Formats: sequence, C-alpha cells, structure tokens
Amino acid sequence: MKRIAVFGKPGGGKSTLGRKLAQAKGLELFPLDLMAYRADGTKVSNEEYAAAHRAILDRDGWIIEGLGTLESFWQRLEYADTLIYVDLPYWQHYWFTCKRLLQSAWVRPEGWPEGSSVLKGTLASWRYLRLSPRFWTSALLARIEASAAGKALYHLQSTADIDAFVNAHTVRH
Repeated sequence: MKRIAVFGKPGGGKSTLGRKLAQAKGLELFPLDLMAYRADGTKVSNEEYAAAHRAILDRDGWIIEGLGTLESFWQRLEYADTLIYVDLPYWQHYWFTCKRLLQSAWVRPEGWPEGSSVLKGTLASWRYLRLSPRFWTSALLARIEASAAGKALYHLQSTADIDAFVNAHTVRH
C-alpha cells in the first residue's frame, strides 16, 4: 500500500479512514475537498485542481480521499495500487452527515476546510447523496472492478467492514 485511493458517497467516514491509514502507513493524506476549495470556501479553477492532483499522482506514495472530478477519479484509480470504496447503506451516510453537523456546534470537524460552512457543506452532501443512486451504480462498481486488475480493491459496505479494515491495516507489529 503506497498509493491509496479512498472514495465513496459523502459522510461515510472516508476522511477518518484516510487519516488513520496515513498515520499507520507514514503516507501523506490529500483530502480532495481541501484541494478543490480555498480557505474561504470558494472553488478553485478546474485547471488549478487538475495541476495539483497531477502533482500528487506523480509522487511515490500518497493517500487521496474523495471523488473530485470524474477525470481525476479515473486517473487516480489508474495510478493507485490500493482502492478503497466506502459504500455504506444510504441511511448511514445521511446519519453520519447529520451527526457531523450536530457535533460541529461544539467542535469543528477534523480536516474540514477552514472558513467553510459546515451547514453549507452538509446541505451539499445531502444534495450529492440524493443524486448518488444515479452515479454509484452496479455498472460503476463493475467498471471500478475492471480497472482494479492487479490492484487491491476493498469494498467496505458496513461500519464493521471499516473497523475490520482499520484493525487489519493500521496495527503496527
């Protein structure tokens, strides 16, 4: 595991998983939300995002968490040696997104873009979740599986799967 792509629907725990892996593997974590948005919450240009993404892909090791643009998603899957698809039931994605919003009244979510509104981010997550069944389909999974030839692909479909994966891959011997 040197080049790890962590992806899936909003609110599934991708950031937390990415942070734990980065710490255990000694790899730098690159959350795509922090690349796609400036500190004030405005979106960077497509060109700026693509250049930053490309620079990361050329490194020896990395963990990239998030979806980004479709073009960058497929590039990332091509360069990665490990693909981690976080695919919880929809109700859990909605619940974790709500929980993050509620907890933000007391503590800012770790890794959340500085200056970005957690409320606006939550509303955007809900919009993406509502549209997600049209994108995160069995056909997309088949395409991901086809692109994973010769790579490790982990399809985590429950919090128990995530916990087992974290325990298996972050414990140092």
